[in-house]
Amino acid sequence: MHHPWRELRERGDGVVLHRTKFNDTRIAATNGNNAIWLDIDLLQVERRCAVQHEQAHIDLGHTNCDDPKEEQAARRLTARKLIDWDTLVDIFKWAHTAHEAADELNVIPEVLEDRLRFLHPHEKVLLRLIGQARNG
Repeated sequence: MHHPWRELRERGDGVVLHRTKFNDTRIAATNGNNAIWLDIDLLQVERRCAVQHEQAHIDLGHTNCDDPKEEQAARRLTARKLIDWDTLVDIFKWAHTAHEAADELNVIPEVLEDRLRFLHPHEKVLLRLIGQARNG
């Protein structure tokens, strides 16, 4: 399992994490360089996903959080880092619902949805075959 906190600690580029209370709909933010802000009211799973998402923006060199293409790229990278292929396959074999799978993967459902949405076409075929075998 990927550990965003360990990644943050081991980055070596001076990114600092700040806890704050946002007065709008944001739960996290970054300046795209050396700072990440997380809302103080987030649950652990939300913090895990948000800190990885903001690191993705930094890793991808994003500075404009209003750009839909940048947001999509960050969501894709976040989902791939938090849910590796082998783990996704294992979960897909037994989980009955997306929420059950997300809970087991220690991600919010939106991250699981992103992982599935951004699957490579070959990955989609393999998951479809696994689903067919599972359902008899």
